Amino acid sequence: MSRSRRLVHAAVGGAVALSCAVPTAPAQAAPEADPPVGTVRLATEKRVTVDYPWAGASGFQYRPGTTSVTTVDYPDAVPPAHAGPDDLATGTDVVNTRDGRTVTQRHRSTGVTATVTIPTGQAFRAAVGWSVLTLDGTGALHVLRTVEGTVTADTPVAGFPAGARPVLYRTGGSVGRLAIVYALDGRTSVGLVDLADGAFRTYVTSDEATPQLAFNDRWLVADWKAIRVDAEPGTEPTALTRTGAQLEAVVGDQLLLGNPDFVLGGTDPALTARSLVTGAQSTVLTSSSGGIGPTPDGGALATAGPSSLDWNIHRITPTDSGGLTTAEVARVPAAATGVQGLAVAGGELFLYGATPGGSLRYSSFQLDADGRPTGTQTPRSPALSASTCLTGDAACPQLEALGDGRVGHLWTDSAGQESVLDVGLDTTTVLSEPTDDSGGRLAGGSGRYVLYNGASGKQRLVDFPRAATGGETTPTRDRTAAAVWGQTLWTPGSTQGAVTGRNLKTGTTTTIATGAPCTPTDIQAVNTWLYWSCGGTAGVYDRATNRKITVPADNGPARLADGFLLRENRTTHDLLLTDFHTGTATTRTLVKLPATDQNTGGSNGRWAVDRFGGHIAYLNGTYGEVSIVPSGVPTSPLAQMEAQVYSPTVIGRSMPWSPVWQLNKPSTWTVTLTTASGTVVRTLTGTSAGAAVRPAWDGTGDTGAGAGPGPFTWRLTAHPRDGQGPDLTLTGTMTLG
Repeated sequence: MSRSRRLVHAAVGGAVALSCAVPTAPAQAAPEADPPVGTVRLATEKRVTVDYPWAGASGFQYRPGTTSVTTVDYPDAVPPAHAGPDDLATGTDVVNTRDGRTVTQRHRSTGVTATVTIPTGQAFRAAVGWSVLTLDGTGALHVLRTVEGTVTADTPVAGFPAGARPVLYRTGGSVGRLAIVYALDGRTSVGLVDLADGAFRTYVTSDEATPQLAFNDRWLVADWKAIRVDAEPGTEPTALTRTGAQLEAVVGDQLLLGNPDFVLGGTDPALTARSLVTGAQSTVLTSSSGGIGPTPDGGALATAGPSSLDWNIHRITPTDSGGLTTAEVARVPAAATGVQGLAVAGGELFLYGATPGGSLRYSSFQLDADGRPTGTQTPRSPALSASTCLTGDAACPQLEALGDGRVGHLWTDSAGQESVLDVGLDTTTVLSEPTDDSGGRLAGGSGRYVLYNGASGKQRLVDFPRAATGGETTPTRDRTAAAVWGQTLWTPGSTQGAVTGRNLKTGTTTTIATGAPCTPTDIQAVNTWLYWSCGGTAGVYDRATNRKITVPADNGPARLADGFLLRENRTTHDLLLTDFHTGTATTRTLVKLPATDQNTGGSNGRWAVDRFGGHIAYLNGTYGEVSIVPSGVPTSPLAQMEAQVYSPTVIGRSMPWSPVWQLNKPSTWTVTLTTASGTVVRTLTGTSAGAAVRPAWDGTGDTGAGAGPGPFTWRLTAHPRDGQGPDLTLTGTMTLG
């Protein structure tokens, strides 16, 4: 019954390289008839680990878990003025690149280069600044540096214990020293090579085979023991209190600790500092993990941020007073993740995918009146477990954007039993209503109502009122063509071509003679438009003008929107738009879709249309990307589809009056509350959630004082966000208590 989903994850690289990798060329989007007004990429919220192939005084390079390397220049950098191997301090801005037995050194800010040739019989071990460390066949170490830019000078390392076996070579916050971990007589020790004269000194004997270590020109910390680099010979290191964090770097007199082994649930790891002089502890960066490391100029780089959607690299440097200062120096792009479902409604694009990591979540992008994305990716649901998909089901999961900031989602458990979920108003709430059925489809929905067609032959309407309570299922009926728009359920009438609308609140009915030559096998409703199909013929009935409009019925299923119809030619992969708002149907190719099918939900898994505004979203063929194109069809005037206005028995900040007016397209709105004498008590303003107006009033007036029990007259004035048509004004009364 189930079908596995293949998700592509970015590999995380951790090795530091001496040369840059060449970025790969981006994937090419499929050609389109109308250019998109915007493209968004669904990104994983899982933080990307970065490493730093090079860092210097003028900038640095970072690699965000892929083979591509990005170079960043510090905007206020003042690199060393002098460049030359005889002045080690200028090596803080040197880039070392090795090719076989040759190491090319380039002072990045001045362009001065030098070449170090590794002698026969010696092997490269490490490089920092102007110095290269090698090991010969006898186990002796050498420091190589150029003289006059071309001649290699070889300085043997003195003081390295006879018979010692190097285990690890490590660069740190210095261009004057290199750390070596070595084994001798069953013990592990850590020392530093002074690159100026080749002198080696052992500082710490460890109890671990590969101890953690961090150092700069002032301190060495190894195996949680700290010692000043200039301490007198024979000085014992000071033991530090161990924590579950890692020794990341020493900056000035501060030891940076990060990437703890254990973090309490609901909390993020932080980068902290411990003064090696006073022992005082402080937090350097919150929500910091992954790419933390020293820079050869004595500073450090660290990643931090609430998620990969706001994931940044910070430069950490010492202050004159012994503290630390941080500056954000780069924004790390989030890795793309696959789109497993898309929907668009009320100027909001919903994308479903594995954004938290292994779990699935709805995220959204706000669109302006022209369809352009106006903000960043925003989480819109908690993490959800994957739904079981039927074999061969290319449109899984089934979903429907409801136009009020929510999404109806069909979820199937491992036994095949289905429930309709309601998500989208926040990142914690999931409302669920079982269907007592399986193998079904979401046949439509708007606002509070979701229409479900079960494989049993039964049809159910699930109601999620105001998103304040769990869903409830209305009495079932035999499955037929049906559509729900606002508070009206449209189904075939008792005579040929008739379609009957039943008000779900009052039970009153209206029958329309659509002119269909059959009992419709498909019915859709948007605003005053009613679409019907008999398979080989199809039409649209305009309830506002009583016009009967013939529309194409070939090339697969159609999706009704405000004044137009959208279809995909599954042979040519043209997305066809039929504009009928004038009473005459004209068809054009809107977009040329990629030929490859995608495993997503929605209309047919590849595109979706905003019934509450008119924009179209489609998968453009690049992993994780969705493009948006406007329909170009005028929208209907602003109108109310459904309303949930009530008089609360209790009101307050934690229990506000929360009516919902479901409109047919996005708006900006004002709600005024007035006493019986005409005094305005409170004025509320806002922007619709999708196309729904959702104010919240805590019972206080504009001055903050209690407004009393009422009665109050409310007045809603909504202005269409797209500027098409007049404002909408609604009014009514309510009483508190």
